[in-house]
Amino acid sequence: MDSNKILNGKFTFKKLPNGSIDKTKVICGFCGCELSYHRSTSSLKYHLMAKHTADGNSPLPGQSQATMDVFRQKHMDTTTKNKLTAAIAKWVATACRPVNVVEDEGLADIIRIASNDWTYELPSRATITSNVQKLYETEKAKVQQALDNTKAVALTGDYWTSVSNHNYLGVTAHYFDPQWKLQAHALTVLKTEERHFADAVAEHFMQVAREWDIEQKVVSLTTDSARNMIAAARQLPFVHVPCIAHSVHRAVTVSLTNSPFDSALAKCRKVVGHFKHSPANQAELEQQQVTHNKKKESLAQEVSTRWNSTLEMIKRVQRNAEPLKDALALHTTNIAMPTVTELEKLKKLEAVLEHCRYVSELLGGEKFVSCSVVLPALCHLSRVMEVTEDDPAYTIKFKGTFAADMEGRKEKTNITWLRVATALDPRSDSNEIGVLSQFCYTRTCTCIKVAFHFISRFKDLKCLSKPDRAEVWGTIRALLQEMVRERPAQPDNKVTPEPPTKKPTLMLTNESSSDEEEDSIDQCLRRYKSEPLTGMDDCPQEWWSTHEGAHSEMARLARKYLATPATSVPSERLFSLSGHVVQKKRASLLSENVNRLVCLSNWLKAKK
Repeated sequence: MDSNKILNGKFTFKKLPNGSIDKTKVICGFCGCELSYHRSTSSLKYHLMAKHTADGNSPLPGQSQATMDVFRQKHMDTTTKNKLTAAIAKWVATACRPVNVVEDEGLADIIRIASNDWTYELPSRATITSNVQKLYETEKAKVQQALDNTKAVALTGDYWTSVSNHNYLGVTAHYFDPQWKLQAHALTVLKTEERHFADAVAEHFMQVAREWDIEQKVVSLTTDSARNMIAAARQLPFVHVPCIAHSVHRAVTVSLTNSPFDSALAKCRKVVGHFKHSPANQAELEQQQVTHNKKKESLAQEVSTRWNSTLEMIKRVQRNAEPLKDALALHTTNIAMPTVTELEKLKKLEAVLEHCRYVSELLGGEKFVSCSVVLPALCHLSRVMEVTEDDPAYTIKFKGTFAADMEGRKEKTNITWLRVATALDPRSDSNEIGVLSQFCYTRTCTCIKVAFHFISRFKDLKCLSKPDRAEVWGTIRALLQEMVRERPAQPDNKVTPEPPTKKPTLMLTNESSSDEEEDSIDQCLRRYKSEPLTGMDDCPQEWWSTHEGAHSEMARLARKYLATPATSVPSERLFSLSGHVVQKKRASLLSENVNRLVCLSNWLKAKK
């Protein structure tokens, strides 16, 4: 065997001009390509399989022997190919990838290397589209079955305009499964053609309810407080719950308009714009941040419709006050940093706005109970907005404006619904002082920490006055009575002789039955109210899962009221997802495909 040849003569060592042999370089016998050689033939084998699939198994001219078995082509079996096609379709749906990703030769090369099958070809676009359609139908059937097995469903909804200037309605459903896990599913991203007048909006929601056969199960609808939404809700047979986070944001916006903070905020906006709109200015800021031992970060732009953007702008300007000042000093501009006095004002404003951010984050969840937290959260805001002796005049004005505006918006919320939901939440904080309480709603969700002072109480309704507490329990009693009346009569298979005095006996029986029902309802309420309050770290869903047997009637109410989201954030999250689907490259995507891809992605991600 020639010592200058490798792999049965397919490669030879490189000859140098002086006639010597360079054993660190080899020449391919098929294409003449020069490759590095480090006493391992792995890279050489890859070259043969990648570049010479057909020739690699054939002998070179002049050779009579076949190649070694190691170069025998490996073919992927049909079962593996089908599994791989299904996995690609699921990846396309979950990650909102365009279907034409299967035409990417780079993806094909990756799979060929991983599978060692150099004959593998990616499935066609039609195949992936068909698989996505089948996957959608399968997942939709699962969601439909889950909705069929529940008796109370809460909805959220909002409208969105795509990059192609098409209007879509996003609707999500929320309910408890038999194990008391709060489920959230996208129901539709429906393209709408009509103007969003109240009649059309109401019909859109009813259309979605009819499509999923939940017309008789929808108990509440959470939307923003737009006039057309409120007017549409009056025409629907569902309880309307306005988005509390929208109300808090609007109260903040109103309170900052013509406020003593106007001058300082205007300077912050100009400073942010100066660095956000110029890469060169941003680079100078980053250099100054390094000089001042600060973390590199960009400034946050205030957007009137983006929650907490004013707070984030203030925080970043304050954190980078010195780097900003030095970066602005490098050029002669008319951009002025806020003065020391103005920065002090902004620091006071930041402390107040942090509480609003806490509430917005707390109420925006999908996997944990949020409706019962609304009244304690609003009570918390009311307390932190109380004027203290240490408050300067500008803070007093802001707090007064916010409290008055928020009180007016609170009256437009569904107070009765929120009060009942709060009473059905068994949690309480044993501490009567301001603490940092931890809200843990499920084993899998991320805990949200919020500072609630004095009012971290739910079932005992400490966030309400005593007359209001009595009214809430009276409302719950009436709801229990209504449930008893609607309960289907139990068939009596026993045949008993008819008593001689039928009419008086029936009258006495009805009266006795009514008294028994009243006693049963009173006992039900007493048992629930006497249950020890759970800790703030406990999950109300887990509490109900272990106490449902002892409080079956109250549990039915809890399933109905606690599943209601406090905000319309879940439906708005659909539009963040939709933005990945309806891109500029796919602006002409059919509306039914938008609905299919967004909903399917939502369902698949919910399983993770």
